[in-house]
Amino acid sequence: MSTPLQRIAIIGAGGHVGRAITTALLAGRKHTLTALTRPESTTPLPPGIHHTIPVSYSDIPAMTTALRSQQIQFLIITLSVAASPTTHSDIVTAAAAAGVPYIMPNVYGGDIYNPTLRNEDLYSADAYNRCLEVQNTGISSYVALCCGFWFEWSLSLGEPCFGIDIKNRKATLFDDGTARVTTSTWGQCGRAVAGLLALPEGEIEKRFRNKAVYVGSFTVSQREMLDAVLKVTGTEEGEWEVRREESVGRYKRGLEELKGGDRFGFARAMYTRAFFQDGGGAFEVTRGLDNRVLGVEKEELEEAVRKAVEMVEEGWRPGGGYEW
Repeated sequence: MSTPLQRIAIIGAGGHVGRAITTALLAGRKHTLTALTRPESTTPLPPGIHHTIPVSYSDIPAMTTALRSQQIQFLIITLSVAASPTTHSDIVTAAAAAGVPYIMPNVYGGDIYNPTLRNEDLYSADAYNRCLEVQNTGISSYVALCCGFWFEWSLSLGEPCFGIDIKNRKATLFDDGTARVTTSTWGQCGRAVAGLLALPEGEIEKRFRNKAVYVGSFTVSQREMLDAVLKVTGTEEGEWEVRREESVGRYKRGLEELKGGDRFGFARAMYTRAFFQDGGGAFEVTRGLDNRVLGVEKEELEEAVRKAVEMVEEGWRPGGGYEW
């Protein structure tokens, strides 16, 4: 029987999903964890990381040396949307040169194996290509985390995303608001990665080598989200401005806005596309989830909504290049 991988590295340990993953891995006390950070970064990292190596992600020789020095077995890449498009490629090149067997690429989205979504949702095609980039090295293999939209992030960012503007008490329901999507909190993503890396290496090889890990906190509709928001905020629907918008038309509007330089167009099109009826957003239904294999339970919608409401009330903004 093989043992779990021991030497793990993460890029972006101070970011949103990176922090959740790092915290969950440290709590498990099963690995030696190395954080690779940009030399100029001032972002605080979770306490307890075993090694921290400042290195430019675009310096392939330096990255190779850093990964080889720690004999990394599994590299987790989490990058900001503001990162250069070549950064991921440089990291993968360095990891392959260092002989890293497994890489979790910067994916963290929906069903990358759904060809229609890849053609239409503005995100999955690039995410899938980042997986192939790893596989094509011939040295490293990928394990992609398909977690759907980050729930608290998406609900906090307002109308262009899940259609619900908590701050201004406005909501736009796509069609009748009953289409469902599978989505995960940051914490669930962290627990999923920790559960994955607690498996024996042979299990990872057998189940997930050059494949996706499907995880979810819940599969939920806008209507269910809004009902939970009303309950958490102690408000009635009559106190909100609630409207409906046809999903296909909203999606096309987002595409046109994006072409015109409107920064909200990307989010509006990407999110709306996931809510098409039978459009692939509810991958729990079409693919199933690996929650049980990873040892993670589903979460309570109301508790996740409460977290998002608190973020909005505290004036949270995402940073990291996101301007929605």
